[in-house]
Amino acid sequence: MALQAIFARRVFTPQEEIADGVILTDGEKITAVGRPDEVSVPASARRHDRRDFSAVPGFIDVHIHGAAGYDVMDSSAEAFAAICARVAARGTTSLLATTVTASEGATCRAVESVAAWMERAKAQPPGGSGPSAEILGVHFEGPFISHARRGVHPEEWIQAPSIPLFRRLLASAKGSARILTLAPELPGAAELIPEALRAGLVVSLGHTDASYAEAIAAISQGARHAAHVFNAMRPFAHRETGVLGAILTSPGVTAELIADGVHVDDAAIRILLAAKGTQGVILVSDGISATGMPDGRYRLGTFEVNVAGGVARNSDGKLAGSTLTLDSALRHMVALGISLREALPMLTANPARLLGLERRKGNLVPGADADLVLLDDQLNVTGVMTRGVGLD
Repeated sequence: MALQAIFARRVFTPQEEIADGVILTDGEKITAVGRPDEVSVPASARRHDRRDFSAVPGFIDVHIHGAAGYDVMDSSAEAFAAICARVAARGTTSLLATTVTASEGATCRAVESVAAWMERAKAQPPGGSGPSAEILGVHFEGPFISHARRGVHPEEWIQAPSIPLFRRLLASAKGSARILTLAPELPGAAELIPEALRAGLVVSLGHTDASYAEAIAAISQGARHAAHVFNAMRPFAHRETGVLGAILTSPGVTAELIADGVHVDDAAIRILLAAKGTQGVILVSDGISATGMPDGRYRLGTFEVNVAGGVARNSDGKLAGSTLTLDSALRHMVALGISLREALPMLTANPARLLGLERRKGNLVPGADADLVLLDDQLNVTGVMTRGVGLD
């Protein structure tokens, strides 16, 4: 791939806003960002004049199950290709393939397939017909979750926290595991958390009925993230604040938020932002196979869900993931009065920092991957580049 120069009306790095900015890329990497009088653009560079739009870092989704009619648990290259292409069109340039509670065999097959996909992607330079999101690893959502707060996760496959089972799942992931969501109150969780941390995973609190004390104990052990906050958690009460009280008052814990106007009321979002600040919140989709598809019946893992009006529910009427895309989540946050500059880190720099990838992802800085999104004044996606591919 040749040198490319993208000229934009505004460039959000996202920490800095550069008016009349230019981003210079060489192959998969960004080499310079600044004003045209600060960046030397070689005559050989391909120029993209996008001065009607704002350029922002590519979005990072750390909790997504599927899109385009496919599910991560399909365990196929066809599924991953379709998911990555569909979400890239809406600005998501990186993601964690997220499992749903299933049998050990099904989960191992899924994460083995993710690892194989990632290996092939390393061996092949980006290219093809257009932008495609990069799979950064696996987010294990289950099976070590609470029966009481399981949401739509199949009850028959929920397991007590087990180091031997975790090690088998980890081995199947072949180094691709990044996040483990668990219920910290379960017997065995206190032993499993240090094991996951030693393996380099982020431990996430989720699908949990934990008390405040139980959640704080897990945070003291090193848990530093929380899955889709407010959903599938013990509700907040003023005398026993539960896991939510621990999350809201622990500065080192990042909180996932599904900002689709369905999963979390706007007043609750405002409370979360007041407690955590924008630096402590990460926007996620929790997207399922129905993402980017018309209403109808779809699968989430091994079971069916019905999508009506864009909202996914199981046969009991419980919310079953979402059809949200991160560009829509961004627009929802800005509509609440959050400035674009304040909102952008919640789906760029914050998730990159959670994964320890801030030098490579989520920031428009020299040396980072050439992942960027162009937005119009209504924050609609008008162009996407993934590792130097796209924008045409």
